[in-house]
Amino acid sequence: MTQRTLSTVVEGYSYLEGPRWHDGKLWVSDFYTHKVFTVTPDGTTEDVATVPQQPSGLGWLPDGRLLIVSMKDRKLLRREHSGELVEHADLSHLVTGHINDMVVDAQGRAYVGNFGFDLMGGAAFKAATLVKVDPDGAASVVADGLKFPNGSVITPDGGTLIVDETFGNRVSAFDIRPDGTLGPRRDWADFGPLPDTDVVADLVGASAIGPDGNSLDAEGALWVADAIHHRVVRVAEGGAVLEEISTGEDGVFACALGGADGRTLFLCVAPNFDETERKSSRLGRLLSTRVDVPHAGLP
Repeated sequence: MTQRTLSTVVEGYSYLEGPRWHDGKLWVSDFYTHKVFTVTPDGTTEDVATVPQQPSGLGWLPDGRLLIVSMKDRKLLRREHSGELVEHADLSHLVTGHINDMVVDAQGRAYVGNFGFDLMGGAAFKAATLVKVDPDGAASVVADGLKFPNGSVITPDGGTLIVDETFGNRVSAFDIRPDGTLGPRRDWADFGPLPDTDVVADLVGASAIGPDGNSLDAEGALWVADAIHHRVVRVAEGGAVLEEISTGEDGVFACALGGADGRTLFLCVAPNFDETERKSSRLGRLLSTRVDVPHAGLP
C-alpha cells in the first residue's frame, strides 16, 4: 500500500461522480443535490448546471458544449453556450437501468453505460448494454452483455475504448472502428472468476476489485476506483496492480487525473453508495494526491 498524502479539495456534498479535468478546472457531478459544478485549483467552486433527474458522466463536443448524463430519465443532455440545457438524446429504449458514466471521443461520439437493473431497489443482477450517441444525437447499442459498464477511457490514438465492469471483476477493451462502432469485447484486465449468480452481494463478495471510475496515464496504466475495498489502484494491462492508495473509512467511486501537469489524482469519496443514506447527508468529499505519471487519453 503506497503512502501518499490525501488532501481535501472540497466537502459537504452528497455523492460525487464523473470528475473531469477540463479548461484548467475540475468538473464534477453531485448526484443528490442534482448539481454539476467546477472546482479551481484554489478550491473555488461554481455551479454550472442543475439536472433534476440526477447528473453523472460528463464530456464535451468538439465545439465546447458540455454533455451531461441525466440518469433517471435516461437522457443525455447538452449544455448550450448560453447555459441552457437541452435534450441531446433519449436512450430509454436502449437501456435497462439508469444511465451512468460515459466518455466522449474527439469526434463528439459519446459512449454511455447503464446499470442494467434496479441496483438501488435491490433487484437481481442483469447484464447491460453500452450505447453510442453520435454528435447529431442518433443513438445505437454498440456492445451488450456487460456487467455494469462504468468508468470509461479512450486511448490517446483514439483506437481503443477501455471500460470498467463494476460487477464483473474485470476491465474490458474494444477496438473503435472508423464509424464509431466497436469490435468484440476483450479482457484488458481480469481479476479472477466469479460465481454464476444474479445475487449482487455474492458478486461483490467474490470480486478482488470493484472497478468504478477510472483514468488513464501516459504509461498506459489505469487508475481504477475500487468501489468495494476503499482504495484506488493503478493497474497495468493484463491486471497487475502496480500501486494502491487507501481512502480509509470512505469508499472511493470515481477518480481523474488532472491539474496543470496532469499529475494530480482526484478522488470522489463517500461512506458508501447507499442512495437513502447519501440523499440525507452531506458526507461526500473530493480528495487529491500527487502521483508520478501524468494523464493521457480521454476524458
